[in-house]
Amino acid sequence: MSLAPRLDLRQSQSLVMTPQLQQAIKLLALSNLEVEGFIAEELERNPLLEAARDDDGPAVEREGGPDEAAAAPRDEPAGSDELLATGGAAAGESLDVDFAAESFHHDSAADSIGGLDGGLGLGGATSGSGAIGDDGPDFDSFAAADATLADHLMAQAGEVLGGPDMVIAAQLIDQIDECGYLTVSLLDVANRLGVPLARVEAVLSVIQTFDPTGVGARDLAECIAIQAREADRYDPAMARLIEHLDLVARGALPQLKRICGVDDEDLADMIRELRGYDPKPGCRYGGEPAQGVVPDIFVARRAGGWAVEINAATLPRVLVNRAYYVELAAGRQDKASKSWLTECLASANWLVKALDQRQRTIIKVAAEIVKQQEAFFLHGVSHLRPLTLARVAEAIEMHESTVSRVTSNKYLSCARGLFELKYFFTSGIASADGGDAVSAEAVKSAIRALIAAEHPKKILSDDTLVELLNAKGFDIARRTVAKYREAIGIGSSVQRRRQKALEGVG
Repeated sequence: MSLAPRLDLRQSQSLVMTPQLQQAIKLLALSNLEVEGFIAEELERNPLLEAARDDDGPAVEREGGPDEAAAAPRDEPAGSDELLATGGAAAGESLDVDFAAESFHHDSAADSIGGLDGGLGLGGATSGSGAIGDDGPDFDSFAAADATLADHLMAQAGEVLGGPDMVIAAQLIDQIDECGYLTVSLLDVANRLGVPLARVEAVLSVIQTFDPTGVGARDLAECIAIQAREADRYDPAMARLIEHLDLVARGALPQLKRICGVDDEDLADMIRELRGYDPKPGCRYGGEPAQGVVPDIFVARRAGGWAVEINAATLPRVLVNRAYYVELAAGRQDKASKSWLTECLASANWLVKALDQRQRTIIKVAAEIVKQQEAFFLHGVSHLRPLTLARVAEAIEMHESTVSRVTSNKYLSCARGLFELKYFFTSGIASADGGDAVSAEAVKSAIRALIAAEHPKKILSDDTLVELLNAKGFDIARRTVAKYREAIGIGSSVQRRRQKALEGVG
């Protein structure tokens, strides 16, 4: 073996992920609203990018002038690479949908109006364009912010308290959670402020008289007791009932009658009264407003099949302002400025191409999901079929990880409602008659329907559910029934029997 130095030539292959490729992969996993935020950042950072508007001129004229307009034929649509090469990428044409075609899904009356006279579409934006750069009115900005629970309580404290008591009240109110419960020990507050414990308790007693009734309680029993006193129903029998809420939850009616010293009729009245109280009085104030889910994809039935479309109202279109690039490039600039300008142009071109590819990929995956789950869209959840990411990936000749990213954080709107794309991927349950497997969601739907129809006097056990499901053609074990029942938030037969008993009493 020679130890002398020598020069070798080797050839190897390796996969290198450029920053742009990593960003393109990241874009796949984002929802349309998240992509809108990403585009807004790019528009701020890159001077060569512009948000396309309905009143923009022809894309090729905006980007390169009349000479480039002649280069691209107008009879047929150009591919994405060709559009990028000629500068006609995203100015005047949508890359995923023809807004004038029959396949365009008008998800609301506003879309149809906007398509005719430039009215408002989804999100207050001009129909067919994105929200970025549009001057549509934002009606939400006119609404006053809802008062929080702390603001509501402080306003009431300011009317009846003052001086040191107001300081104590502010400390206590600051420790009341969104449900209206005090989450700190009174002794800790007294030690922190250096005041007697009795004074803190006196201030808390005042806070517990504030609206909403029951606020400032330290546990559920105290919260219910405060509301019972306010309703003038806190007699000794009701007090003993509130002290034994655990027995109420268990449905131990004979024990409750013995403890409270009442008969069946009085106990029924007390339980009915108990149900009228609010266990979380603070929830009616403040908190974050509920945010509606905006669909990323629309699916609609058409004469020739199904129309699948990206929600363009939440996805702004961008274009590359090549005229501005030519203007900047013609001026005097140093090496660093020239390099920066070239980088901006490459980044802008890449973004247009990445958005185009993202839309095509999402449409491709969604179309395959619709194809695989057509029975669901036609007949409902009972016809949902088992489906895996690998099956869709194989059908569209993509990697499974790509399909996983596409289906993350995306919602599909159809005639049956709004569904997350992940909803359509479920495990399978064998058929009892040897037929095709059925989806786990279909089994859950059948369990829910059986339990909803059960008689209060004949609560269905898990074993009975297994028999009924087998009769429907589902080959399923008892432990699987229990798992699915718990997954959809339905209690056991014992819990449901107690609940029915309480409902019958109340």
